[in-house]
Amino acid sequence: MRTALALLLVLTAALASLPARAADPDPARIRMQRYEPAKPAPAFALPRLDGKVVRLEDLKGKVVLVFFWATW
Repeated sequence: MRTALALLLVLTAALASLPARAADPDPARIRMQRYEPAKPAPAFALPRLDGKVVRLEDLKGKVVLVFFWATW
């Protein structure tokens, strides 16, 4: 028990002696870029596996994940 308490006190003292980090990083130093809002996706349509066509406009208000895969 005493060993654990001594270790805890040593670790607490060691952590207290570390320099405090800034809450906010310097944007220029880390090359932070301003966020530009996303642009709307162009209208497109893709065939489903059952042959029906799905248009992006039919999915308005829903989350859409488009995954293109190729074997080039």
